[in-house]
This record gives sequence, structure tokens and C-alpha cells, in this order.
Amino acid sequence: MKTLYQYLYLTFTLLITGFGLTFSSIAAATPQYTTGWVKNPQHPPVEVRLMLTGQQDLAKHTVQGLLEVKLDTDWKTYWRSPGEAGVAPSIDWKLSSNIAKVDWQWPLPKRYEFLGVETLGYKHDVIFPLSIHVKDMNKPVFLAGKLTMSSCTSICVLTDYELSFDFTPSKLIPSTEAMFLYNKGESQVPKPSPNVTLDTVSYNKAEKKVTIVATNTMGWQQPDVIIDGDTQAAKDTSFLKSTTTIKGNTLYATLPVTSWFGTPKLIGQPLHVTIGDRDTAVEMTAKATDTPVNIPSTSGNLVKIIGLALLGGLILNIMPCVLPVLGMKLSSVISAKGLERRQIRTQFLASAAGIIVSFWLLAAFLTAMKVSGQALGWGIQFQSPWFIGAMVAITVLFGANMLGLFEIRLSSNTNTWLATKGDNSHLGHFIQGMFATLLATPCSAPFLGTAVAFALGADLVTLFAIFTALAIGMAAPWLLIAIFPQLATLMPKPGLWMDRVKTLFGLMMLATSVWLLSLMTSFFNATIVWGLGALILITILWLLGRKKGRKTVIITLAVMLLGAGASLFTGSLTANKWATPLPADHHWIPLDTAKIATEVAQGKTVFVDVTAQWCITCKANKMGVILQQPVYSALDNKNIVLMRGDWTKPSDYVTGFLQSHGRFGVPFNIVYGPNAPKGIELPVILSSDSVLNALKKAGK
Repeated sequence: MKTLYQYLYLTFTLLITGFGLTFSSIAAATPQYTTGWVKNPQHPPVEVRLMLTGQQDLAKHTVQGLLEVKLDTDWKTYWRSPGEAGVAPSIDWKLSSNIAKVDWQWPLPKRYEFLGVETLGYKHDVIFPLSIHVKDMNKPVFLAGKLTMSSCTSICVLTDYELSFDFTPSKLIPSTEAMFLYNKGESQVPKPSPNVTLDTVSYNKAEKKVTIVATNTMGWQQPDVIIDGDTQAAKDTSFLKSTTTIKGNTLYATLPVTSWFGTPKLIGQPLHVTIGDRDTAVEMTAKATDTPVNIPSTSGNLVKIIGLALLGGLILNIMPCVLPVLGMKLSSVISAKGLERRQIRTQFLASAAGIIVSFWLLAAFLTAMKVSGQALGWGIQFQSPWFIGAMVAITVLFGANMLGLFEIRLSSNTNTWLATKGDNSHLGHFIQGMFATLLATPCSAPFLGTAVAFALGADLVTLFAIFTALAIGMAAPWLLIAIFPQLATLMPKPGLWMDRVKTLFGLMMLATSVWLLSLMTSFFNATIVWGLGALILITILWLLGRKKGRKTVIITLAVMLLGAGASLFTGSLTANKWATPLPADHHWIPLDTAKIATEVAQGKTVFVDVTAQWCITCKANKMGVILQQPVYSALDNKNIVLMRGDWTKPSDYVTGFLQSHGRFGVPFNIVYGPNAPKGIELPVILSSDSVLNALKKAGK
């Protein structure tokens, strides 16, 4: 019996070994048409590989290939026309045999600016599709090239890479991986489009500017225009970032030009015009003429946008985000009772100044991010746990101050100096205004998104003008009392009620601290976060007991528990049906732009919700519309795909999706479908009708 077992075991082992050798020989016999990843030991941050897809065109004597480049961290390489600096990648194929030429396709580049020098290129991972023209498709090919590529951060390195392998075109076997990469790179290469026409390319020699006029039957969103050319005159010219104007479906773009060789001579020269817009990239060629172009005035649009900014800033005052500051606002009015009109006016002007300065600081911050090529957006500071932590500390201090737990005492000399100046609270009112602005940024009010999107796509002066209008709109209540100080005198006389009101607003401010603390759970362990919150609460209650006695602590705890209970109860009920709990949230899948097109092609409707945990307007949309009937049942339809983009933390993917639609903040909702492949954008504050109408219009 033992011998039988040994025989069976030996037979099984031989079979497994035989199968293994067979599969190994098959795998070894399968040609690998790739160089594999190639590195230059003198420059490790970059690696490259050359691959063939296995696809061929016998009639055209071509074979598909690709060059993939991976760059570490902040390293970048360049487009075919690198801009004001840099060297475009190139390959010398002279050592190859049976090769006529190799056509190189270039994906749409991005703009980068460093120390005032603008370049065009790529970061991270880029795929260049190649078309290899073979002399004789039945003979072996030796493909050998020396890639010379410049890669830069704050320094630049010019590196060579030797790439080679051989193959026989008629014996190529398709590679799934290589075909996927080729198609990925090909999808990012600008091409002619039947929807876009290049109407004019005009060169003003005196002003050193090129102006193009292009029409898109589908309309323009945020187009970026790049110009280059194959002639020596065009190669010697740098075409800088364009200033664009959109009138209907027509785009007017003006690009300043510079050259080391004096004034460029571009009249009659063929120029390639590449336009990137949303998920579309087109390229067209036309000769430059000296025909003047009359660009429509945008002053009317700017006036309209500033009007929207004023209105959007004003509406921010009634948004949920700013409600915690209501206590400070009313406290300011109450404390103004009995003051002279001049003092009331200066205090409220100080608050308005705090709001305006805060908006200017936000504009400066966004400008710096824009110049450095970083992601832009309204409220993006709430993506930082350190900012949220600072806001928790500030709201706790403000709340404790309003509860009377501490006060800032100045020296007698300082008090005397302030008294001689006629007012001792300008700084406090100024800080209140700044604080109100910071708490307003998680909210997107109606008209606000349009104004911010226009500002971030405009020049520096326009950006600051629009943010100033937003600030004036938000500061309007303060300015109103500053203009009419007698409004403050309408409040009742100060008394015991005033202390109770301040206590109530102090608790409101501490409730804001709890909300801010809840946002920290997206970044840190929830147990640690709520443990810290409990420690802060115990400390405040202990100080409150020492300052105002045990009875006050008991009352405060009762109010907090009742408030928390009421919040949980109302939060679990519908907005207008108090006996019906909110249903469970829908099943959402992560935002995937490629999947949107696939689902729409299959006849489905896609509802996209871009949101963030710190966005109160997003919460209001969810509780008041998305989880309410009849929208809830409509979204439950099997033919509807629900996608959610989470912007709680920084996400280049979600930011890119927002900006591709001209949005720079959340919430953002859009519906795609067979009848709306480009999407139907919904208003910032949702309504049942707007959602249902969009679903109906987009679907079949």
C-alpha cells in the first residue's frame, strides 16, 4: 500500500512539474514588445518605457506604440513647445533598421509658472502615443532610440535613455495592457472637432499680440488657448497665457508674444491653435493674418457679476454657517445702547472693515494658490485639520468670553490711552468681522458660486474687485447701522436680560465648537477627538461653576442636553412630516467621470452630488431635498446611478471635476443622461422641482 501511495505521489508531482514547464515555455515564447522600465542611474526620479500594442495597419505600414514617462513628486517634463524655458523631449531613431519614421502625439499639457517664467508640460505620469512607419512589414524591425529628456523642479536635468528591442510586424500579438495605455494617452491628445471652428488668427505686430476667434456650437466653459508652430519663426516665439472673452458660442483669446530675437514675424505663418476646455481638447491650424479683431466689451458682464457678488455676500448673513455669529452681532447692537452716535458708527465701521480685510486676505490667498498652480475653491481652508483646530480654539474662547468666564484686562495706562482715543473696542469689533467671514466660508449662498467662479478665472484686479463686492454685501448690516446709528437705540435698555442673552449666545458659540470638532473626526481618531471635546466641556463647566455657582452649571447642562436631544429628534424627522423618520441614505458610488459616459451610453441617468462634511449647505440639501419625498423615490429608480464626490479632504480629482464645470465650491449637483450628455447643472440650494425636472429632462 505504501508503495502505491509513493507511486501516486510521484505521478502527481511529475504531472504538476510538466504543466509548470509547459506554461513556462509558453510564457517564455510569448514576445514582450517592451523595453521595461528604464532608469538613468544619475537621475533616479524619472523612469521611461517603450511599448508596442501589437496593433498594425498593413495598408499604411504602421505599428502602434507608446512612450510612458513616470516622474516623482514635483518633477515635470515638457510639451513639444515648452514655453519660455525648458527643452522638449526628443528621440533619435538613427540606429533603427527597417523604420521610415516615427510620429509622436502629444497629450494636452498644463501650464506651470516658476519665478515668473511660464512653461507647458506634464507631471507624474504621461503617455505619448507613437505611430511607427515600417518600410517592409514582412521583415524584422530593430527599434532603437536615444530619448533625450529634460526634467525640472527648481533645477533642471537633461538625461539620455537608451531604448531598444526587435520585432517582426506581421507576427505581432496584441497586448491588452499596452492597448489600454495607448488608448488612455490617445484620449488626451487634442484633435479636430466638428463642433469647433477656428474663425480667425490675427497678429498685431505693434502690440505683439495674437488674437484668435473660435466658435463652439456646444458653448465654451473655461477654455485655455495654447499656440505654437512648426516654422522657425513660430519656434522662436513664446506665446504666453491668454486673456479670454466669451460672447455666446464665440471665444476671443488674446495671447502676448515674446522672442529673444526681437519682434516676431508671424504674418503668413501657419500656427497650431490648441484649446482645452472641460474634458475636451481640440487642435486646429491656420495662417496668421493682420486682420484686426474687435473684441466685445465685457464691462457689462463685470457689472452684472459685481451685482451678483453684492447680493451673494448679503445672503451669506442668513446662511446657517453665519448663524453662530448672530450672538456677536446682537451683542454689538445691545452694547451700543447708550453710546454716542459717533461711537456706534465707528464700532460698526470697524466690524465692516474686519469683513472686508478678511475677504481681501482670502483673495490674496487664492491668488497665491492660483499662481503656484494649486487647487482653488471656496472654503478649501476647511480641508485642513489645523485650520479647523484653530477655529475650535477661537470659538471656545469666544463662547467662554460671552459666558463671562474670563475677560481681557488691560493695564491702566493702556485703558487711559484708549479712553483718550474715544473708543476702547474697535479692535474687538474688527476681529468679530473677520471671524464672521471665516465662519461664512463653508456655505455657498445663491449667486456666490457664479461670482467666485468668475473671479478665480479673471485677472488680479477683477478678482479683488469681486471679492470686495462680496465683502461689502456681507458687511451691509454693519454698514446700515453705521449709517443710521439710531437703529441701535431701538433696543431695550441694558439689564439682567442682557446677561442672559449673552449666556444664550455663548452656548450657541460653544455649539459651533462642537460642530467644528465633529469635522476633526474626518482627519483623526474619533475617540481622541471626542475625548478632547469632553475635556474642554468639563473645563468650561468647572470654570462656570467657580464663576457663577453650581446652579448655573446645572441649568447649563440641562439646556445643553435638551438642545442636543432636540437636535437629534428634529434631525431624524422630515422637514414637514414630524412623525416620519428620515430614510436611510441611498447607495452612492465614488465619482468616476469615465463611468458617467459609460452609464449614459447605456441609457441610464447619472445624478452627481459633490459635497463635504464641513459644508452646511450640503447638509441642508441632503436633509431637506435628497432624503425627502418625492425626490428620494425618484433617485431610487433602477435606471438612475448615484455618484458622490467627497471634497472633505483635498482631492485633485474632485477639484478638477468642479473646475471643469466652472465651479470652485460645494455643494455642486449635476444630472447626466441620454438627453443631456453634457449634464444639467442644478442650483446651489436644491428644490424638489429642480431635481425632478432635471432627472426628467436628462432621461429618455
